Order: sequence, then structure tokens, then C-alpha cells
Amino acid sequence: MLKICLGALMMTLSSASFAACPDLYNHQFSTLQGGKINLCDYQDKPILVVNTASKCGFTPQFETLEALYKRYQSKGLLVVGFPSNDFRQELATDKEVGDFCINTYAVKFPMITKTSVTGPNANPLHKQLIAITKQAPMWNFYKYVILPGGKQVYAYSSDVDPASDEIMGKIKPFLK
Repeated sequence: MLKICLGALMMTLSSASFAACPDLYNHQFSTLQGGKINLCDYQDKPILVVNTASKCGFTPQFETLEALYKRYQSKGLLVVGFPSNDFRQELATDKEVGDFCINTYAVKFPMITKTSVTGPNANPLHKQLIAITKQAPMWNFYKYVILPGGKQVYAYSSDVDPASDEIMGKIKPFLK
């Protein structure tokens, strides 16, 4: 009887530890692709977060972001885009943004519905990223790398290429 009780207790403790989700990951978003993404599902993987805009000079970075997603998704990398009009360069509707991303750059990585990434109206994830790094997006295609467990978060300016050694050097050690 004692063995059975201990086994049940261990199973309960094990389930409880998997159920815990750190605050940084405790966010669920709707995507332009019509799905939902729960960051808790990715807490053990590296995440590349990018605020995007369809009419920005950095928009060609979509090609690199999609190539990274295609190459490393199966190894654990999540690339996620956050379309924002904070810098007045995003299309008016989620449908227009989604159509642009698919038709122009064949984007398949998750793109969140339009949101704010700066100031008092910033979405909760970006508020946390800003608080952790002490760096708010200063323009479109600003990037954050969240390493597994959220213990390390790095911010990169718009002009840093997503495939740069600077960014991929942080991510690659955590790919499987």
C-alpha cells in the first residue's frame, strides 16, 4: 500500500511541475493564420520574438526569419512575429497583414494579430521583455531572444540580421 501511495504522490508532483508555467511564458495569442499559440508550450525552447511592419525598410528580414523557422523549427526554435503599427508602417487590418506576409514572403512562422509593442498599450509579453532587458523596441523588426526557461533574454536592434552570429550564437546551443 505504501508503494502505491508514494507512486501516486510522485506522479502528482511530476504533473504539478509540468503544469507550472513561468510568468514570462504565461501568454496565449491568436495568430493571423487563424490559430492560437501558447508560449507555455515553448518554455523549454529558444524563442525569437520580432515586432514587424509590412511597409518598413527592414521588411525583407521576413525572408531570413522564414528561412530560420524552416531550418530550425524541427530542432526546437520558435520564431514569432508581432505585427505592430507603433511606428506607423503596418497595414490597416489583420487580413491585409496576413495576406501581405503570405503572398510576398511566404511566411509560415506564427504571426500574432496586430498589437502594440511599446508604451502603455504594449502587449503583456512585450512589457515583460522591456522590463527584463531595459530595452523597448525603437523601430520595427526589433528582436528579442528568449532562451529556454526564460532565465536569459537578449534584445537586438532592427539592423541586426536575424541570422547573424550575434543572434544565432545565443540560439544554436539550445537546438536539438
